[in-house]
Amino acid sequence: MVYITSWDEFVDRSVQLFRADPESTRYCMKYRQCDGKLVLKVTDNKECLKFKTDQAQDAKKMEKLNNIFFTLMARGPDADVSEVAGKEQMEMQPPKKGRGRKQ
Repeated sequence: MVYITSWDEFVDRSVQLFRADPESTRYCMKYRQCDGKLVLKVTDNKECLKFKTDQAQDAKKMEKLNNIFFTLMARGPDADVSEVAGKEQMEMQPPKKGRGRKQ
């Protein structure tokens, strides 16, 4: 059980771990209110990867990691995760014009 300090390395190694054994890989997150720390853990019972942070900006990174894991679980471990978008990319799209009331 080792803490990885680099976010990019944690994401890359987590995706590799999931693709190697998707049946037994687990992803867990734990937030401690008293410390203000978020711990993310990915394990397959053989290897355990952990990432710890106390930065609020890492919440968006965590959301993108959730989307990556949802994509891998839904489409299969061979799915392309390069097109996975986080909330920030969805917000940058122009709003759709509907048939709502004009203001």
